[in-house]
Amino acid sequence: MGGVDTRDDIREFLTSRRARIAPQDAGLPDFGGTRRVAGLRRAEVAMLAGVSPDYYTRMERGNLSGVSDSVLDALSRALRLDDAERSHLYDLARAANTATRTRRRPARQHVRPGTRHLLDAMTDAPAFVRNGRLDILAVNRLGEALYSVAFDRPARPVNLARFCFLDPSAEDLYPDWDGAADTTVALLRTEAGRDPYDKGLTDLVGELATRSDDFRTRWGAHNVRLHHTGVKHFDHPIVGRLDLGFEAMPMPADPGLTLTAYSAEPGTPASDALRLLASWAATASSPR
Repeated sequence: MGGVDTRDDIREFLTSRRARIAPQDAGLPDFGGTRRVAGLRRAEVAMLAGVSPDYYTRMERGNLSGVSDSVLDALSRALRLDDAERSHLYDLARAANTATRTRRRPARQHVRPGTRHLLDAMTDAPAFVRNGRLDILAVNRLGEALYSVAFDRPARPVNLARFCFLDPSAEDLYPDWDGAADTTVALLRTEAGRDPYDKGLTDLVGELATRSDDFRTRWGAHNVRLHHTGVKHFDHPIVGRLDLGFEAMPMPADPGLTLTAYSAEPGTPASDALRLLASWAATASSPR
């Protein structure tokens, strides 16, 4: 399930992207009749990318060793990849061109005191720092209050993927659970492309795939996503509905960590609910 076998990931990613493109959408003639494959044929992708059918077949079989950036760009255009998918393809190629002997023990991720002070200073915005596996490594009081049902569980660090797929209360907290689940898997799949040798991520994916049919189906779709800004919906057990904008900001000084902060549009019911949540958090006795 997405471990260190990058050949399988490459093959399944390229196959799934090819299958979703109809010939007419790629500007190719459709002569009718029954096609034996969904979407484009390999030869059609090769033609659109300007490479030989044999060379494209080699790539789709999982061999991206030595493939140039210009070919990856052409392949991205042929398969109509968005920015997240294009980055993922480059990550897969980078992993394919990295010798296994260069793998190293990952550095222990930690949140610097300055970052914790920043989180604590953000008294009006729920905020937390996470890694690529969606472990929450640091959180401010309002962020813990927003995810109180997850922090009620004893396991630490709180992992948002485990919470989403293995904790029944996630379906209550996320009114659009399907959307939250899709995003969660897409973020993990994106991280797996960046670092296919992260044993912690491999173990997490294996655990979720074993315990959740919903996760296993989504993981097999090979969807990826850049998740920097947007709106997330909550149905909080204390203050009710919260529609919050978010900004997810990678931390250049701490590679692999992301600071996520939520805010409400002034004058909206969400803004009133967020103030009520802050009041509740200030009196709640649930130390981090």
